[in-house]
Amino acid sequence: MRIWTMETRVDSREVDMFNQARPSAVLGILQEAATQAALDLKVDGPLIAKKYNCLWMVTRNWVELYAPLHWDDHIRVETWHRGGSGASVYRDFDIFRDDKLMGQATTVWVMANIDTRKLFRMKDVEEFAGTDGGTRNKSIKLRRLELPATWDSVHSRYLGYSDTDLNGHINNIHYADYACDALHMEKADPLSFVQTFQIGYLSECRAGETLQMQCAAQGEDRFARGMGEDGTERFDFSLRFAPLP
Repeated sequence: MRIWTMETRVDSREVDMFNQARPSAVLGILQEAATQAALDLKVDGPLIAKKYNCLWMVTRNWVELYAPLHWDDHIRVETWHRGGSGASVYRDFDIFRDDKLMGQATTVWVMANIDTRKLFRMKDVEEFAGTDGGTRNKSIKLRRLELPATWDSVHSRYLGYSDTDLNGHINNIHYADYACDALHMEKADPLSFVQTFQIGYLSECRAGETLQMQCAAQGEDRFARGMGEDGTERFDFSLRFAPLP
């Protein structure tokens, strides 16, 4: 059993006009905790590339908050993986503020061969043996979103230099910003907050491409997705609001 703990604070660049941490900011905090945990396990990107000729790719993110995070909140993130199974591995998170559990999250990762993009079997990652979360492992399973049948086109989104990450892809946290802009989150009820959201990463995006952003509503859920110029779906997103506690 191996739990990685990271302490941080929500800074002024991560909150919106309602003094709530944006979904992308929450993902950024979780991404940094995952990166530090990977470094501790010696399964970070450069080492995985050198030893296994693979790169990490996140396929799904899911977050549930019990209350919003605000500017200058000091938080603690605890994270662990569930052990390798098939071609994917889950990484779980608990988020604390003042030692009170404020939310949870889980992500699904795969390792893809750098040359062929063929998926690597997680059971062959030696570093995962005996280092999962044990009794802390969550039972949450992430599946592809059930999307509405009809969509409204909103706008086009050019992907540029500031959207990219170390691998030259669009950083996964930026998709949440694209979705929130498409959903006009600036018009949200100030007495509500984003309680849950999920992103599915379906196809790689790179700088220089343009996405056609679409959105839809179904019951209490709001949906957004990005479509490539070639007509392929690149990512999908859903969120649900809740009244402020």
